Amino acid sequence: MFLATEECVVVHERRTRLVCLDREDGSVRWDVPMGTWPRDLVVADGRCLVLPQSPDQLVCLDLRTGAELWHIDLPRFSGHVVAVGDTVLVGGWRGYTPLAAFDLWDGRPLWQTPASVRAALPLTWGGGVLLGHGSDAWLMDPRDGGEMARWQLPEPLIGDELRPVFTPVSPDRCLARCGPRSLIALDLSSGAVDELVRHDVDLVGQAAEFVGGSVWLRELRAGYSAVDPDAGSALWRVDVGQPLASGVVRAGGGFVVASEGALFRLRPDGQVVERAPHAQRISALRDLGAGEVIATTRGTLKALALDSRRPR
Repeated sequence: MFLATEECVVVHERRTRLVCLDREDGSVRWDVPMGTWPRDLVVADGRCLVLPQSPDQLVCLDLRTGAELWHIDLPRFSGHVVAVGDTVLVGGWRGYTPLAAFDLWDGRPLWQTPASVRAALPLTWGGGVLLGHGSDAWLMDPRDGGEMARWQLPEPLIGDELRPVFTPVSPDRCLARCGPRSLIALDLSSGAVDELVRHDVDLVGQAAEFVGGSVWLRELRAGYSAVDPDAGSALWRVDVGQPLASGVVRAGGGFVVASEGALFRLRPDGQVVERAPHAQRISALRDLGAGEVIATTRGTLKALALDSRRPR
């Protein structure tokens, strides 16, 4: 688990440490004990919010120094964290706990739902927090817990409760992954729900990616398909004969994707123009901006520079 900002990368490593690395050279800025794999990790307004598995707490660290600013005790098995403005929303993971809101600056409790809530990984969007479970999606006001909008989906959201299911494509349009093959568009201004894509093969159980003005859908057994975000029409398909890792990255006017053992440079129309072997097995790519990416491999993070001609 890791997060990247313009200046640093925060990663949980060695099962017991939370480490902040400098974006430029990878040097360690701070290193603090944080127990086994945290349930969630969020960076907001110069603060790092962590949900360790034990003890059940929400811990707020200074992103610059790693110093603890505050912590609060939570119900057992609390999960999911999202920060909106000066509010932090916690809860909803697997329906174990209520949703509860806290002040970002001092951890002061703001409100809590009267009963436990089950929701997919929340998303900051539309001036609120988008949540969903089953065939329902709703937009919540983070400051008071009030409902701002609700949508009835034509089929249930994908069941993965650790990975994203929603993809914002504009201030009033968001896409939701439903069922094994569907992508549903939610419109905030009109309240409409439309099936944007019903793919012809099964998709990986996670949110679509919105990169370079196109929506990318990772297929379960093959590659990526790109579609138009408004019409849902097919643009191109990337198939390199093996499954592709998670993550599409802009590079040199085109794109870069990865398989377990190689990076592939794509033209703006999605056609493969170059293959660069990679010694380690890549499980995911994450864009750092400025022509740089992080490749997640087994037990390591590796920063790569992508020039205008080829990945290296």
